[in-house]
Amino acid sequence: MDEQLTTMPQVDVIGVGSPLVDLVLEVDDVFLQQHVSGAKGGMEYVEAEAIARMIAAAAQPPVIVPGGAAANVVAGIGALGVPSGFVGNCGNDDYAQVFRHGLQHRGCQPRLFTSDLPTGQVLSLVTPDAQRTMRTCLGAAVALDPQLMTPQLFQGARLVIVEGYTLFNQELTEAVVRAAGDAGCRLALDLASFEVVNANRALLDDLLRNHIDIVFANEDEARAWTGDDDELAALRALSECCSVVVVKVGADGAWLRVDGDEQHIPAQGVEAVVDTTGAGDTWAAGFLAGYLRGAPWSECGVLGAQAAAAVVQVHGAMVPMEAWQPIRGRLDAWI
Repeated sequence: MDEQLTTMPQVDVIGVGSPLVDLVLEVDDVFLQQHVSGAKGGMEYVEAEAIARMIAAAAQPPVIVPGGAAANVVAGIGALGVPSGFVGNCGNDDYAQVFRHGLQHRGCQPRLFTSDLPTGQVLSLVTPDAQRTMRTCLGAAVALDPQLMTPQLFQGARLVIVEGYTLFNQELTEAVVRAAGDAGCRLALDLASFEVVNANRALLDDLLRNHIDIVFANEDEARAWTGDDDELAALRALSECCSVVVVKVGADGAWLRVDGDEQHIPAQGVEAVVDTTGAGDTWAAGFLAGYLRGAPWSECGVLGAQAAAAVVQVHGAMVPMEAWQPIRGRLDAWI
């Protein structure tokens, strides 16, 4: 891939993270009891063979869509017409092609490295209450070599977004931050889960205080950072580290704080929630697309809310291109 970098068109934003394929199965609680250990609604790491066994036991094949936190964000940004790219490590298999084509279809440039491990996959078992129970095999995603993170990889981009799960590989995280900084990019970070926060506090403290410009968290992640049950207190604590802070609070919308200016962004109503996979990622996509187009911060939040409303009405994290059109029309007003 390195040889191709000099010929790649420049993009405005690049995501770095785990290339994953989401395998979405609609199941009932009986299926969970028979085939899945652990609590409903949780996530556990398994081998690819375990995912294959559960798929074989299901009544219908899964819906297959590209996924992964940072990939969801930049694919959404690309679908909104803002040039984007994604850096990660895939296998040499059919799922890798699904992932690559999914990005390209949404206007996101794949900057993918490969290895002999299988492409990462997430089995998302969705019950009638729209709750997800996930089983994940990271596969090739964990084999991304920190030495491949060079300034050339990020040259020309204005923003690099890193998914929180990358923090578990400190060497890779530091290599991305260093290369992106040398390329003149601003940095955004999504905290990903409260487990990420609890397991990486020292690294996270350094990143937030010294490198990250924009941070996204949900209420659980924000509370894990502060130890305070009040999401507004967490919002303000995070804003002591970063100039732009978003704390998402599900159906209650999101809180945004920029350089001390604080505001609430209401959620957009939907007729029915089908699947919440990727809702936070897609909110970030709308928000960052607005930011990159120069929209006011409150408008960025509205774009995020509209994008999140679109994704919860489909299976998986990939919004159909036609559903992006009204959001893109609003965004295009800021060109």
